[in-house]
Amino acid sequence: MDTFAQLHPVVQAGLATLFTWGVTALGAAVVLGFRTFNPKVLDGMLGIAAGVMIAASFWSLLAPAIELSAESGGLPWGPPLIGFLAGGVFLWVADKLLPHLHPGFAMSEAEGIHTSWRRSTLLVLAITLHNIPEGLAVGVAFGAAALDLPGATLGGALALAIGIGIQNFPEGTAVAVPLRREGMSRTRSFMYGQMSGAVEPISGMLGAAAVLAMRPILPYALAFAAGAMIFVVAEELIPESQRRGDTDLPTVGVMAGFAIMMTLDVALG
Repeated sequence: MDTFAQLHPVVQAGLATLFTWGVTALGAAVVLGFRTFNPKVLDGMLGIAAGVMIAASFWSLLAPAIELSAESGGLPWGPPLIGFLAGGVFLWVADKLLPHLHPGFAMSEAEGIHTSWRRSTLLVLAITLHNIPEGLAVGVAFGAAALDLPGATLGGALALAIGIGIQNFPEGTAVAVPLRREGMSRTRSFMYGQMSGAVEPISGMLGAAAVLAMRPILPYALAFAAGAMIFVVAEELIPESQRRGDTDLPTVGVMAGFAIMMTLDVALG
């Protein structure tokens, strides 16, 4: 832990998001042993992912943003509100423009600009779309911790990385399993499944570097990541987890995920 704490924040963010990418790959690796996967279990796992992201959005991102805004002497709710809404708008625009297909949906239900891209590419892009704010959130958290700002600690940033890692497992599975079920080889299904997490180290290091270079944007950046993550939860994770009609298991998953992330952040942060 002491050795890790001495690393440059951008390196810390890079290592932490390599971990979250690794967990995405671990989830995708399910296809190396199984051709099918119990959809109810996946629904519960997606619920857990949603709960983790909701809790992380507040404890790891919005709460430090509000505290930092209050310390600066301005309106404590101003920068967090602007950043939060901007994050949601950014993901909404990206969702409308970037071609993607959510797992379990037919090609006719692909979203974004019409394209002739293959189903596998569209599935990867769907998960990649919300891995960007996840990586950004981790990077911003490490940048904030390095600046020794109110409410931002290295332990809290590590808790966020662990939480994001936990919820990345079902994301890798959600891409890889449908491709394997449709006849793609185990190796190719795994490669496509883990590919969606590759964007996290990039966005994580960029987020940490941006915060270190422009400290005044920090409360906006923290809230931006929170808004983008809440958009993903409301627009994708919860609807997808309940798509088969069973709301009980996904709801239990949301509660469990929220409790896990809350405990991690309070214990480590």
